[in-house]
Amino acid sequence: MAISYEDIVKVPKALLHDHLDGGLRPATIVELAAEAGHELPTTDPEALGRWFAEAANSGSLERYLETFAHTVAVMQTGPALRRVARECALDLAADGVVYAEVRFAPEQHLEQNLSLDEVVDAVVTGFREGSALAAEAGTPIRVGTLLTAMRHAARSQEIAELAVRHRDTGVVGFDIAGAEAGFPPTRHLDAFEYLQRENFHFTIHAGEAFGLPSIWQAIQWCGADRLGHGVRIVDDITPGNPPVLGRLAAYVRDKRIPLELCPSSNVQTGAAASIADHPIGLLRDLRFRVTVNTDNRLMSGTSMSREMALLVDAFGYGWKELQWFTINAMKSAFIPFDERLKIIDEVIKPAYAKLIG
Repeated sequence: MAISYEDIVKVPKALLHDHLDGGLRPATIVELAAEAGHELPTTDPEALGRWFAEAANSGSLERYLETFAHTVAVMQTGPALRRVARECALDLAADGVVYAEVRFAPEQHLEQNLSLDEVVDAVVTGFREGSALAAEAGTPIRVGTLLTAMRHAARSQEIAELAVRHRDTGVVGFDIAGAEAGFPPTRHLDAFEYLQRENFHFTIHAGEAFGLPSIWQAIQWCGADRLGHGVRIVDDITPGNPPVLGRLAAYVRDKRIPLELCPSSNVQTGAAASIADHPIGLLRDLRFRVTVNTDNRLMSGTSMSREMALLVDAFGYGWKELQWFTINAMKSAFIPFDERLKIIDEVIKPAYAKLIG
């Protein structure tokens, strides 16, 4: 039985890799830019949305990251951050996402003299407001926040301490992001060792634009709980019948280290040639802990439902596979085990059971 996009929107989904500054509504960017006096490529929301998608569709991670200059520029005040976070929660909930971890880099939002704590408070408040409104609309969502440190900067220890300080108010994890080449995760080893001492979760952007050494360092030196993207783990798999896993790939699979794969984004940045050629098909067949994610909904012109629909078209997946991806994500979330289990048993499985039969 064919799976329609409309049906995919209705089923519960879990999202682990989504950037707050990569998912703004174009109309919101236009309004906030006018308030901030920031010049945009265009002030027509529809045209601006197209501009972001086209500018990001370059095949270069560095060029892709340049598009964030405009979104970050309009996220420099408490009210703006609250609004963006509130709308993020509402947009995800409307797309059927029941659990989301949304990340952002507090150090990028200090131009109007907000403190790091004020930045976090504004975003967490916005998520709380958006979640409450979504529940009222009949589309409940739980949103956890990840604090990101920029890998080319030197504030990772400070951001790690900030994340731990806010662990009881909505921050569930830590991340580092930015261009991989030349900025290995081991530059931030002190922060990761601190987080481990504090029993705090973290993921690391690794294996997207850069290859196996980045993944190896993220896991074996830094102790990452999950891999942000991690798509280049396929470089350690030799094609064949059956395929042969190298030692690193085997370790990642054996340890059930979650891969935060973002199909559309990976195509845009050149990590995969197309959705049909994306390693997610092979990694799923080999039973890696694969999850499906959006990365940057604005830049990729995407949503969780769209990402799943693309996989259905490319690989012929059915409801069983979509449930598998969703449960994988929920198992890998940075909230307590009993809370993960409750969402799996009471929300995800019952909804898919009606479809799978």
